[in-house]
Amino acid sequence: MTVATDQPPGLPGGSPSPAPPLAGTPPAAAVSLDGVTVEYGKNKALKDVSASFPIGAVGLLGPNGAGKSTMIKSLLGFIAPTAGRMRVLGLDVTTHPQEIRARIGYMPENDGHMPGMNAVAFVAYCGELAGLPAVDSMQRAHEVLYYVGLGEARYRNVETFSTGMKQRVKLAQALVHDPDLLLLDEPTNGLDPAGRDAMLALIHRIGTEFGISVVVCSHLLGEVERICDSLVAIEGGRLLRADRISAMTEASEVLAVEVSEGTDELAAALEALELPVTRDGRMVLVPLTQEATYDHVLRVVADLDLPLHRLDQRRHRVAELFAPRETADV
Repeated sequence: MTVATDQPPGLPGGSPSPAPPLAGTPPAAAVSLDGVTVEYGKNKALKDVSASFPIGAVGLLGPNGAGKSTMIKSLLGFIAPTAGRMRVLGLDVTTHPQEIRARIGYMPENDGHMPGMNAVAFVAYCGELAGLPAVDSMQRAHEVLYYVGLGEARYRNVETFSTGMKQRVKLAQALVHDPDLLLLDEPTNGLDPAGRDAMLALIHRIGTEFGISVVVCSHLLGEVERICDSLVAIEGGRLLRADRISAMTEASEVLAVEVSEGTDELAAALEALELPVTRDGRMVLVPLTQEATYDHVLRVVADLDLPLHRLDQRRHRVAELFAPRETADV
């Protein structure tokens, strides 16, 4: 499915500059996390994550199960962090959840339409839930459905739509109330290559032309590279790195450790020190993000009395950390 060619020149209804949370203090970042931990019982879905999402287009990158959806739900106020602080558009999530939701558009990974409801009625209803008057909500629903390429299908029931059309109606309901920030959870999920290209082009247009900040949650580095300026990479609930796209895709220094036995024990001990550990066969890889990392690794090997087979420093790309899982998920 392709983007409609009769779209209006700008986002329907206009897209005013985001209003600052307090007079004279516009937010320095779209999203910021400071030492955030989220627990489900004994399981830590997020582990002491501190990161900043700049204004603009940011990719939240990680393999399935990394904690991306948990982070999104926490930002929306659906899950309370066990520890730490989260701010969205300069507002604290715990004290201003309603104000934040009024300024955010959320596109969930899974379908959430109502059977028997056509597209324009569904999107208008979502607009009313976001606080728009009924008349304004209906007008906006027609406009955003044309904008995402569903103008001719807006009176069809959503359950009759193809996967690509359902993804577009989810994007439309996220846009209907003219938000300052979009949270898009796996927006290309289930789409064929042509559908992915069209969806990414549409998101890119929203992010670059209309002043709406976008967070794209995905496990596919190649996709977010195409439309985002910055990346926040997580795995196993821990932050791997947060940086500009250009820096994230450059080679970085990694300490490669191999022991003759006790690899699992080594990895667990390093993780207990809050080091972002990844595995490459029998190798344990630890990014050299601080001077003390080398000493920490040597001390753990000595304390566990492990037979050290190899310890060297090498160049590694962030993209390679996700490549095995990315291939499996395509």
